[in-house]
Amino acid sequence: RSSWLLLAPLLTPPIPVITAPPCSLCPEGAHRFQWIRNLVPEFGISSSHVKVLSSPAEFYELLKVQIKAAKQRVVMASLYLGTGLLEQELVDCLEETLEKSLQAKGSPDLRVSILLDYTRGSRGRKNSRTMLIPLLQRFPEQVRVSLFHTPNLRGLLRLLIPERFNETIGLQHIKVYLFDDNVILSGANLSDLYFTNRQDRYVLLRDSPEIADFFTELVDAIGDVSLQLQQDDTVQMMEGMVHPYQGDKVAYCEIANRRVMEVINSARTRQELLHAKTFHSSQPGSSLLSQQGSQASGSLKPEPDTWIYPLIQMKPFGIQIDEMVTETLLTEAERDARIYLTTGYFNLTQAYMDLILGTRAEYRILLASPEVNGFFGAKGVAGAIPAAYVYIEHQFYSEVCYLQQQERVQLQEYSRAGWTFHAKGLWLYLAGSDLPCLTLIGSPNFGYRSVHRDLEAQVAIVTENKALQQQLHQEQEQLYLCSGVVSTSTFEQPNRYVKLWVKLVTPLIKNFF
Repeated sequence: RSSWLLLAPLLTPPIPVITAPPCSLCPEGAHRFQWIRNLVPEFGISSSHVKVLSSPAEFYELLKVQIKAAKQRVVMASLYLGTGLLEQELVDCLEETLEKSLQAKGSPDLRVSILLDYTRGSRGRKNSRTMLIPLLQRFPEQVRVSLFHTPNLRGLLRLLIPERFNETIGLQHIKVYLFDDNVILSGANLSDLYFTNRQDRYVLLRDSPEIADFFTELVDAIGDVSLQLQQDDTVQMMEGMVHPYQGDKVAYCEIANRRVMEVINSARTRQELLHAKTFHSSQPGSSLLSQQGSQASGSLKPEPDTWIYPLIQMKPFGIQIDEMVTETLLTEAERDARIYLTTGYFNLTQAYMDLILGTRAEYRILLASPEVNGFFGAKGVAGAIPAAYVYIEHQFYSEVCYLQQQERVQLQEYSRAGWTFHAKGLWLYLAGSDLPCLTLIGSPNFGYRSVHRDLEAQVAIVTENKALQQQLHQEQEQLYLCSGVVSTSTFEQPNRYVKLWVKLVTPLIKNFF
């Protein structure tokens, strides 16, 4: 009980900044989403470079294959690295690849950069840090481990809040795994559950150097404002950098904002120049000779039919791009459009709830049943978290019924024996279409934490290609197949009983999980 009282100074939620949508959607197919490039870089690629994965085992095997094949860079951002045998195997793969690089002629080319959260990565005696120290000791010139510490956990609060509870204040929650020019975007962490029986989403972008460069620069930028893990398990900031919890908070957040926005804006400028160059060379008046030269050298790329937009949310640094784009997508979705939205932790922000309940599109919202919630069976206060999610779900369902929106807004619960559920994102089907033309995939859960507390990143994938649309549709169907529709009777089941104290406490603590 006392642990929650320690959070009292933060219980009052900040007043949200209302930002007008950048513009409304244009009428033509996938091209209606090009307004997103006013905010972030737009990467045009061939759909043949995109592969949707479906299982934790497939994700794990791909990580190992990609690590072993890497020649120039391995960049991994996650909440934490687990401490089991499967995680040790990943570390061993990294060691083996680094060793090969070291033995190659000349100076080693391979660089490994790992970004984790400080509080989650430091939990327990054996933790993410102790797993990675041998790599730092063996390859000090090639390996960098950065541990992000939220600037909101400082002073007396930092001294008083115990381990685990300190993770409620704010985290590094981005999950991106890249190897040379191949990028995996996911909501999965580097832990054995996510490699075996915890369902998430995963997409591989192959041979995408511009996207890989962007995420390398993004992870570098966050790494630069993070604590650097040393060979003796101490941490220190880069020289001249403001400390996240000992230094001036405003100065730290301004520097972090500047570093991240530099990455976004410079990539946007690069991509705009590339678009202009491509557009110019594709005009009828452009030199036939130069086009023939490009073809002869094999540098002529296929016309893009798929566009990738990285969406960043870092409210502690004043960056709200993902929130802005998500709200605009929900606002502008037309009548008879269908939005399939999924989250492992159903705790939508008030703004997202208002948009879902007040707009015209049909919604199918997939969430975790109590038994597949990641906190199910946990010890102590955390064991009550699934019941808190049931209470939040019931309140939302009651509001849907009160507004007589049950046909338009449907809740479905994922249930699968022996598994937990962690998938998040959305699929957008335009009116009259049987296939989605847009998906959001990455780390955000659409909840208060994702919007206000944590560092998050996802991508909007927009495609005109039917084969890729079919892949995305099958991914959505496969997840929703393991679900049942929520009705009034759902909340009458014995396992949905919520104790009075949980009902009383949930409104106070719902912004922390």
